[in-house]
Amino acid sequence: KYLISPLTRLLADGWFACSVSIRSGSGQGTTDRVVSLTRLFRDRFAAAAYARAEGMRWIDSSYRSAIAH
Repeated sequence: KYLISPLTRLLADGWFACSVSIRSGSGQGTTDRVVSLTRLFRDRFAAAAYARAEGMRWIDSSYRSAIAH
C-alpha cells in the first residue's frame, strides 16, 4: 500500500542529510509525500536507515490518526 524510499545527500562538509519519499495509491490517484529530515549522519547507510524508520513512523501515525477519526 505504501512505497518508502529513503533519500540521502552528501553535504559539502562530509555529513549526510536525508529525506524520505512515501508513495501511496496508483495511477492518477498516486500521492507522493517527501519529508525532509533535519538530523545529519556521518555515513550514507545510517542516514538511509533513519529515513526509512521515519517513513514507517509517519505511516503508523497516519494510520492511527485515520482510525481515531
